[in-house]
Amino acid sequence: MNEAAAIDAGQISGLSVRGLIDLRADTTPDAVFLTDPVTGGTISYLGLRDRCRAVAARIARKGVKPGQAVAYALSNGPASAVCVLGIMYGGYLATAINLVAGNDTISYVLSHSSTRLVLAQQQTQELVERALQALDHPPQTVLVNDDFFEICHDAADLPPLAHDDDGLLMYTSGTTGRPKGVVLRQSSVLAGGVNAVLAHQLTASDRALCVLPLYHINGLCVTVMGPLASGGGVVVPPKFSVSSFWATIRDHACTWFSVVPTQISYLLHDAEKASGNPADIPGLRFGRSASAPLSPDVHEAFETKFGLPIIETMGLTETAAQILSNPLPPGDRRIGSPGLAIGNEVMIGDDNQNETAAGVEGEVLVRGPNVMRVYLDNPEATAASLTEDGWLRTGDLGRMDEDGYVFITGRLKELIIKGGENIAPREVDEALYAHPDVVEAAAFACTCERYGQRIEAGVALSSQSSVSEADLITLCTSKIGAFKSPDRIHFMAELPKGPSGKIQRIKLQELFGR
Repeated sequence: MNEAAAIDAGQISGLSVRGLIDLRADTTPDAVFLTDPVTGGTISYLGLRDRCRAVAARIARKGVKPGQAVAYALSNGPASAVCVLGIMYGGYLATAINLVAGNDTISYVLSHSSTRLVLAQQQTQELVERALQALDHPPQTVLVNDDFFEICHDAADLPPLAHDDDGLLMYTSGTTGRPKGVVLRQSSVLAGGVNAVLAHQLTASDRALCVLPLYHINGLCVTVMGPLASGGGVVVPPKFSVSSFWATIRDHACTWFSVVPTQISYLLHDAEKASGNPADIPGLRFGRSASAPLSPDVHEAFETKFGLPIIETMGLTETAAQILSNPLPPGDRRIGSPGLAIGNEVMIGDDNQNETAAGVEGEVLVRGPNVMRVYLDNPEATAASLTEDGWLRTGDLGRMDEDGYVFITGRLKELIIKGGENIAPREVDEALYAHPDVVEAAAFACTCERYGQRIEAGVALSSQSSVSEADLITLCTSKIGAFKSPDRIHFMAELPKGPSGKIQRIKLQELFGR
């Protein structure tokens, strides 16, 4: 690993997000941190600190107290990155709003988190207002514009902030249907960035391309916090685009990027739509894949076509993203494995969370400074996921070889992973059950080349019903958003059940999932 990266990682230990931004502004004030590829505008580390102070001051003026939740409903861009960092800089709990989650979920997140203020943009304002209509005591909404970042006279009047104060609240789907609020300390958010530095040997000369949304743990903790931890930079376009992907990397001298397997598939299969080619970008070192298993066939085809190494990794919202990574070339990259533990401990445990022998399947357990503190207001889920000695139970099944490489073999939980996003089957079930003619409903995962997994559902209707597949899909879209809605609905006289009467999703997968 590059020595500069190691020194930075050591310095970061014990810092808050504010402390690290202040450190960068003091030591490398003119270095560029954020770049807007649309306008060409840049923000230096000194400019980042000034803008974060302004964000924090404007939040304080709204009467929000340190530690209270401030939500962000923002499309990607440098201004959005500043807002998220500014919320944490001020000592508030940055609460991510998934823009494709659907009204019900967004309303739940705003209510459950006791959000006091929502930062929105013109293009997200309507989405926020619809969600707020379901709340008895809705939070204030503030539109982010250029004036929002102007220095305030009270910008320096910030309360004390410790590294172990809470910094980020990000909701992740669970098997109960309602998303769980993952609370990460300020230090844990930074530890996620440090893990990216350690895994990928990032230095101040590196520049990332961030095409994953900042409400996604990968986009925030890897491609924003990673460069912040290394002292490098990050280019933040509004969204992922196959046509401009390579050109953006070339034009802004990016040295690496992080994507999900779905995007790798798009880049591979729609290559003719792209402007440019990685072979024409001499400074580009690697691409990084995370958030869902990468098909070995797609992995090998991508590297064969483009000649660029893809580093498969693994992370969770509960671990501030990265926990495992393959090494960079010429290290031993093992196709089909997300790699070795980086910056934290990883163990394969049996039913009692005791370590298994090499090659023996068990649950993947993680322990380290990047692990969440709690699930917000959910002591039962917290106790079920965190052991007394600090291990996080991931719910993933896997085995570890004698060299420490982990291979994921399945899931203890029933989550559907579509394009890197976790979706609880029960959340889809409940949307289907909202129709009065639906007697039984169960969503399940099917293999999908583009998304890794797609959603389908089995449904039993009342005898006189005339509801159609299109009707139910439209209902789901209105309740939980198009991304979480089923692509297909299979009508059955009765759904398969076990001896206890519980619907068996595995049987539906066997019938329709291949």
